[in-house]
Amino acid sequence: MDALFVNADCVQGALEHLADASVDLIVTDPPYGIQGDRLHRHYNRDERFVIDGYVEVEQHAYAAFSRAWIAQAERVLRPGGQLYVISGYTNLYDILDALRGTKLREINHVIWKYNFGVYTSRKYVSSHYHILYYAKPGGRRTFNLQARFPLDESNPEGGSANYRDREDVWIINREYKPRRTKNKNELPKALLQKILAYSSNEGDLVCDFFLGGGSTAAVAIGMNRRFAGFEISARTFAIRVPHLRKIVPGSLLETPPHPHVVRNRGKLWTPAESERLHMRFRDMHAAGATRSSIIAQLSSEFARGRWAIRKRLQQLG
Repeated sequence: MDALFVNADCVQGALEHLADASVDLIVTDPPYGIQGDRLHRHYNRDERFVIDGYVEVEQHAYAAFSRAWIAQAERVLRPGGQLYVISGYTNLYDILDALRGTKLREINHVIWKYNFGVYTSRKYVSSHYHILYYAKPGGRRTFNLQARFPLDESNPEGGSANYRDREDVWIINREYKPRRTKNKNELPKALLQKILAYSSNEGDLVCDFFLGGGSTAAVAIGMNRRFAGFEISARTFAIRVPHLRKIVPGSLLETPPHPHVVRNRGKLWTPAESERLHMRFRDMHAAGATRSSIIAQLSSEFARGRWAIRKRLQQLG
């Protein structure tokens, strides 16, 4: 299966089309439970270009709805498989409660800060979503540490680009699509590319339980992943899927960064190494070298990360 698109409720669709432990990664953006006919109040846009047919979930049914689809997500994920759920705050409690009723393990609770928040005059502006990152125990979890930035690359401020990219607050703007057909709620390509780069590999099976505008599908196929998705709205499905079938697999792939390999990362320090480290630091400091340059030189000499060098020097006094 390279790409499977099913016009059906995700629970029934998953039961009929996905075997147990068959999916590597689920990235999904379920209905927010704030009434579909009022969702436009959250966006400053011309609704004439928004596809009609968005299917909302009533708030009184949201807890049971969340338990049902998350149970299927747990079933179809392979051991070590991962789940990213993008959610607003309105029914966040129900989603978290459903997740905590499974054996899935929380990895991170990411905050996605976006532009064009909901304007308010008597309270703070809502301008973020929650990204709940969970994994199924029992297998190796894919996390490509240097998928986007090598460990030794600096950002414009002089810090670690890799570290900054992996912080759990993401500032990624929504995509502005003036006078172009769009779904009620679409995730930006940059957000999805980041998730898929870190948490999947080429050939993995990526699934979206709520296909909607097909953003996850488009990025997954473009990054040469296999894909399966479900969409309950017949109108949305009929408009979006023909476009998704035209995407060339691998068309979004970029040359990955050359990873920075630290040969002795994680190895225990021997007494002899520790003594030599202490002597080298003392000699270089006596010669007038700055601490930052000493750390950089010792990192190269001892084939260890700069943080490991700093920590060991602190322990040695």
